[in-house]
Amino acid sequence: MLLIFARAQSHVPLKILSIEDGTVLKDFNHLLHRNKKVDFIEQFNEKLLVKQENENLQILDVQNAEVKEVGRTEFMTPSAFIFLYENQLFLTFRNQTVSVWNFRGELVTSFEDHELWHSDCNTNNIYITSNQGLIISFCKGDSNNEQVSGKAGSINISNIWTGKCVAKINSSNATLDEDKKQTRIQNQMVVDALEEITSLYFDEERNEIYTGNNHGLVHVWSN
Repeated sequence: MLLIFARAQSHVPLKILSIEDGTVLKDFNHLLHRNKKVDFIEQFNEKLLVKQENENLQILDVQNAEVKEVGRTEFMTPSAFIFLYENQLFLTFRNQTVSVWNFRGELVTSFEDHELWHSDCNTNNIYITSNQGLIISFCKGDSNNEQVSGKAGSINISNIWTGKCVAKINSSNATLDEDKKQTRIQNQMVVDALEEITSLYFDEERNEIYTGNNHGLVHVWSN
């Protein structure tokens, strides 16, 4: 566990504790650029990610004090992180885009068709599979489809390693499990179900996706 103390002018005091018994494993000061705010300090096992405003990303190995830097034009401050502990990678979310990085400061994956719906990265609408191979998100829909309202998006499933979109649920390919419904009514109900999704969950055992939307409705998407 990382403890971050109030910064001094030129450094920030940090402690890394054992979760099991509270033992202090590391106690040190990390040097900072004066008069520049700290965008974030994040810990991942023995790695520490530190970013200040308009400065390079620093990836510090707290065991040997080795530091790698990623240029500020290559790595801009994200709005959220998701750490992939199984694969020793981390996801960053910025301006509705997702990127995958390793702890050498290298960009591993950019996604070809995974523009997130929410600009502020609401991670309630994102699910990472247990093997950390797929990301499932509520994404921007097909803007060329005149039948789809501006509030309807799509559920995109992408490979984290390749960035390829492997599946997509949208108003063009989803149907209701109600045979008696007319096609036009079915299409509109599917569009409604893809509007303003506020939460998303994937049941890996049943191979079903559950979504909840702003209207208080829950939908199950299944093969």
